[in-house]
Amino acid sequence: MYPNLTPYLVGLVGLALAGTLVISLRHGVLRRLALRQIARRRGEAALVVIGSVLGTAIIVGSLVVGDTFNSSIERQATAALGPVDEVVVAPPAQGGEVARRLAPLRSDPEVDGLLVLTGDEAAVGKGDGAGRKAEPRAGVFEVDFAQAAAFGGAADRGSGLGGPGPRSGEIVINSDLASVMDARAGDVLTVWLYGQPTDLRVVRVVPAEGVAAAGAVERRRHGFVAPGTLAVAARLARAARPAPAATPGSGGLGARDPAAERLAPQTFVFVSNTGGVKGGNSRSDAVAAKIEAALGPLAAKGKDAPADQGAADQPGAIVDKPKQEALREAEEVGNELGSLFLFIGSFAIIAGVLLLVNIFVMLAEERKPELGMLRAVGMRRGRLVRAFIIEGAVYALVASLVGVLVGLGVGRAVVIVAARIFETFSEEEGGFNLFFSFTPTSMVNGFGLGFLISFLTVALTSIRISRLNVIAAIRDLAGEGGRRLKRRWVVLSTLAAAGLGAWAALAVSQSRGVETYLLPTLTALALCPLLLRLTPRRWVYTGVSLAVLGWGLAANTVRPHVFDDGSTATFVVLGSVLVFSAVVLVSQNQELLTRPLRPLVARPSLAGLATRLGVAYPVARRFRTGAILIMYGLVVFTLVLLTVLGNVISSSVGEAVADASGGFAIRADFNPSGPVTDPSTAFTSGRFAGKVAAVAPLTAANARITGLGRLGALDAAAVGVTDAILDGGLFPLDERMAGLGDDRAAWRKVLADPRYVIADRFLGDQGAGPSSIDYHPGDTLTLTDPRGGTAERKTIAGTLRSGQAFYDLARGNGPVILSQRAVAAQFGSDAELSSALVAPAAGTSDEALAADLQGEYLPASLVTTQIRRQVELDFAANRSFFQLMEGFLALGLAVGIAGLGVVMVRAVRERRRTIGVLRALGFQSGTVQRSFLIESSFVALEGIVLGTVLSVVTSYLLFKNDPELQASGIGFPVPWTSIAVLVAATAVASLLATLWPARRAAATKPAVALRIAD
Repeated sequence: MYPNLTPYLVGLVGLALAGTLVISLRHGVLRRLALRQIARRRGEAALVVIGSVLGTAIIVGSLVVGDTFNSSIERQATAALGPVDEVVVAPPAQGGEVARRLAPLRSDPEVDGLLVLTGDEAAVGKGDGAGRKAEPRAGVFEVDFAQAAAFGGAADRGSGLGGPGPRSGEIVINSDLASVMDARAGDVLTVWLYGQPTDLRVVRVVPAEGVAAAGAVERRRHGFVAPGTLAVAARLARAARPAPAATPGSGGLGARDPAAERLAPQTFVFVSNTGGVKGGNSRSDAVAAKIEAALGPLAAKGKDAPADQGAADQPGAIVDKPKQEALREAEEVGNELGSLFLFIGSFAIIAGVLLLVNIFVMLAEERKPELGMLRAVGMRRGRLVRAFIIEGAVYALVASLVGVLVGLGVGRAVVIVAARIFETFSEEEGGFNLFFSFTPTSMVNGFGLGFLISFLTVALTSIRISRLNVIAAIRDLAGEGGRRLKRRWVVLSTLAAAGLGAWAALAVSQSRGVETYLLPTLTALALCPLLLRLTPRRWVYTGVSLAVLGWGLAANTVRPHVFDDGSTATFVVLGSVLVFSAVVLVSQNQELLTRPLRPLVARPSLAGLATRLGVAYPVARRFRTGAILIMYGLVVFTLVLLTVLGNVISSSVGEAVADASGGFAIRADFNPSGPVTDPSTAFTSGRFAGKVAAVAPLTAANARITGLGRLGALDAAAVGVTDAILDGGLFPLDERMAGLGDDRAAWRKVLADPRYVIADRFLGDQGAGPSSIDYHPGDTLTLTDPRGGTAERKTIAGTLRSGQAFYDLARGNGPVILSQRAVAAQFGSDAELSSALVAPAAGTSDEALAADLQGEYLPASLVTTQIRRQVELDFAANRSFFQLMEGFLALGLAVGIAGLGVVMVRAVRERRRTIGVLRALGFQSGTVQRSFLIESSFVALEGIVLGTVLSVVTSYLLFKNDPELQASGIGFPVPWTSIAVLVAATAVASLLATLWPARRAAATKPAVALRIAD
């Protein structure tokens, strides 16, 4: 992932290593000093490496997840499409001419094959009664099998279709159709071609790949019949239709029958590019341009081409690039998922950085007398920093190499869990197989990021460590309480605060997500040096942290659109700002927070003594305690936030079903070449009498939208509805025009006046976030028939809260809903009655009615979609991914728990003399052990409670400021049980992680601990 970052990361890593190498070669004393520390203190070196490994592992794991999804979707696309790079779809009347115009491309050096097929959709059935198997939307094609076998060459598993072709009365089916129909060679299938049943015997089952997949990545259920089969069936279907009534002045001739004209197979031309299955994709744009040039006026017009009224009688041939689109989608999905896991893992990475800082600071504290002596004998501060940089570079290099290997394991574990989630969904429901995969680019990027984070952390920490008081360091005393900044730094920081404040005001006024939270925080920090000149340190830090914390919680209330950019970085900054400011506030006021413990601390008992010792160290060592609190707080904050938000989303499923269905539980789609002519009557009479409460027919046409806000020209589905759309209930609107009393009034306005439309709320949204949608009711758009060229200006009367029931009715980015009369007037015969919304009667099961409809109208290739089930599947997928992200973030919690354990191990070593003195004075080993356990529990519980409280408060504010959630009427659902389990598990794990260091401290022998030498 992210190959564009690789050169920069490699360059930065190279500079860091080269600089370290130069320092090592030029300063042999510093090199020997750094390497001696590593060799003498191998345990400490191992702790530093462990602290650095986790960050690299999480980065690599995130990138591996993205690579796996990218590779899996790419593998599915290339396996399904095989050598098919472009597909040209021609309407029946133009098929022969399209094939003739494209034939010269066979000699083009960028094309290694053309294959012409004819085909159409048909229903397929097998058996009768309860054991009947059916597929309402299978593809049935005719093709020359000899040409198909040679198509695309013999490389890369060939075309996927070969062997002898079927004869009359026979059919070759692919494995996907065979699986659905439970069919094998010798079985007889009934195929409804244009509504005419035809019995065909299966002679062979072929893999659903390449030509056998008919140029499709999804819904690859196809069969291949003998030449002439489709033409005969179409002729019989046209003969069976009643002749249309004669029109005045026609001389007795019947009127044109568009539906009968569609009773003919379409022509498909598959094009294979040179370069093989994968390599040919790079030529798709060039080859598609040559195809369109060869087609000339027969090519369907693109989005930006002006419409030609003279071409209204012919729709034009469509040129698709399915492989390019599938591979582009694979890359986008992989990058999005990799970014998502990297976002979730960023909190764990921050925790790992803080662990590394803590370990290095503790190492410096332990080496303080030695460092003081080095400074006393003349070593400059810069040389001390260089020595630490050499030592840190070794740690970072080893940790990054190990982290890459651990990250592969982390990524593998996530992929295994994700694969189980996807296996629960069928192909139509978004499921597919995951194949673990990673790229060298991701490994290099993960190594580079991990190394740079560790290296920079060590380098910056070394600068802080080097600023020690020489005399205090030699005597192993506490350092200065903080030196006063020079006046010039105060002036510069104040000027920086003024500049940042102005920038922050502009960012807040424009609701820019990251900057809204980050810039006011930086402004407050930049003011600290000036404030420290005027007021005590504790007052300054308490006041600034309170102000930053308050702004972090209130920003979303003040600026409700701050999250509209959809950037995950906003949530990372928000979480970091809240936790850091809260930890500073707590660290500066630990004495106040420990007052409730005074009765226990003051008790003249061993328990009171252990408590006093356990609380004293965290209060005295504020920096170290604060770093651990941030580690715990960040991860717990994110875990609880994901848990609460996931619960909020799950609680809104009922409202989402109501928004998506509008009272209609089922959408029935039928083949336009054999439609149900009057669904309102057909679905409410006969065997369905009393089972259906309402039917709303839907007419759909391909449309083009221009002149809508910042959106350019985009394809959409123009959907025509009748008054019946209001019979089943009501599709609620997100917004409506001023002056329209309610949503029903807005719908009636559209039904009565062709100048008004209802638009999908996310029309044209390509994942850029709600801020990319800048249109509202009252705005106007131009709706164009791309085939006939008729353009009309429409006014948006309202925007749908959910357009799910109207998706995929035509090629486009979303629905624009008009009255059926308005659609027919503008789009003519292109407006096809292809769907209907169905509301079951009281007491009728959605599932049973959907199955009955699909079985009854199988010859019309009717497919039913249960809207409730579709919404529930979407929510189930969301819940599964929330759980997956929580599991991934648990790695960050492991970092925090491990960090606490590491810090306690270091604390035992650092305080061994203090422990020895206590033991020499008569303190029992059990008291020492309890004091360490109380210390670790105190710090862990503070971090857990801090993260939990901040997360619940933040979730509540996000909930209260979301207009959709407020409109749903649901209360704020807090999963207290899940939170309690999370808190208890974290607390127990933290206690277990510090049990061994506490026992080690209790087992310390006074005589050994009081020795001056190591």
